[in-house]
Amino acid sequence: MALDVQKIRADFPILQRQVNGHPLVYLDNAATSQKPQVVIDAIVDYYSNYNANIHRGVHSLSQEATDVYEAARNKIQQHFGIQHAHEVIFTAGTTHGINLIASGFSSFLKKGNEIIVSALEHHSNIVPWQMLCERTGATLQVIPMKEDGTLDLSAYISLLSEKTKLVFVNHISNALGTINPIETIIQKAHEVGAAVLIDGAQACSHIKPDLAALDVDFYVTSAHKMCGPTGVGMLYGKEVWLKKLPPYQGGGEMIKEVSFEKTTYADLPHKFEAGTPNISGGIAFGAAIDYLNNIGFDAIEAHEKGLLEYATEQLLQIEGLRIYGTGVKKTSVISFNIEGIHPYDIGTIVDKLGIAVRTGHHCAQPIMDFYKIPGTVRASFAFYNTKEEVDRLVAAVSKAKQMLT
Repeated sequence: MALDVQKIRADFPILQRQVNGHPLVYLDNAATSQKPQVVIDAIVDYYSNYNANIHRGVHSLSQEATDVYEAARNKIQQHFGIQHAHEVIFTAGTTHGINLIASGFSSFLKKGNEIIVSALEHHSNIVPWQMLCERTGATLQVIPMKEDGTLDLSAYISLLSEKTKLVFVNHISNALGTINPIETIIQKAHEVGAAVLIDGAQACSHIKPDLAALDVDFYVTSAHKMCGPTGVGMLYGKEVWLKKLPPYQGGGEMIKEVSFEKTTYADLPHKFEAGTPNISGGIAFGAAIDYLNNIGFDAIEAHEKGLLEYATEQLLQIEGLRIYGTGVKKTSVISFNIEGIHPYDIGTIVDKLGIAVRTGHHCAQPIMDFYKIPGTVRASFAFYNTKEEVDRLVAAVSKAKQMLT
């Protein structure tokens, strides 16, 4: 079913504003998505009507807040096809979830072990593993990328061995839009007994992963790229792994009993949820999932595919423009440069025309080093974008080129 995009756009207050005297064209969705009114209302409703701490009070407000917060956990569980609600850990975001797992595996790794990441990773899925290797003596291996922005699977398979303990790959590249073959990556890792963590931050606004079907050990994502608020995210972990991992932080909520002699930890999921959480954020995360499911991910995928194809076709008509990331399987992200022009200069000019794009290395500097470029201009589309906005982008980039050459 085709989306009623104009009706959807009316749900997003920020899309009605102007920037630099022009109607806003927001094409930086890979950095963060915009928020529909229903998500904003969920935050306001919590603070206006039942603001209280959760899991800790017998009074009515605390019970009400607890019920709504845990209902959001159940929505996440159902949305991602997770077997048990206690396998859903609320986090501050994708980076928090990755660091939680990296910290926990410090207890299991030793010198001679190997962990594998891909060349397409965001810095948040590189730096924690480098730190883990420094702490444990393990070795970091990298799956190389190919010229079209896809991973070299044959090289990945050759890296796997009995020394491999962990594999970490993003589901979709934030810099290029490449959709990685995570089914194969997970299967091959499990054949050598390695655990797998998938960074789903860029994927979950575009597709609806079934984590039970994927048989993945860990999966992390952030609400703010799914039309939810910043400062909250989800870590999924198989129960068997979450029980083995030590707590990431100590404090309230994550304990069962505390004395000065000994502390015992709470059951899942609270073992990994120390302190007062982002309650309104968790509730709004649930509201965002409801909103996306009401639209439907099949319709979202089809609309965004149409935008990607149209924008690719139109941008390539600009002489000297090169798109990075040309694999067959990709989502609605276009990273490009124009020969002889710095991406920052293009981004600055199109911003003056009311168009928000991202410029730079997109926290994926190894990708830029591979292509021997300082960065790219990145236009990333969401289901509330239109072909008319693509036309404005193409006109603005053409004008920038004319001004800068």
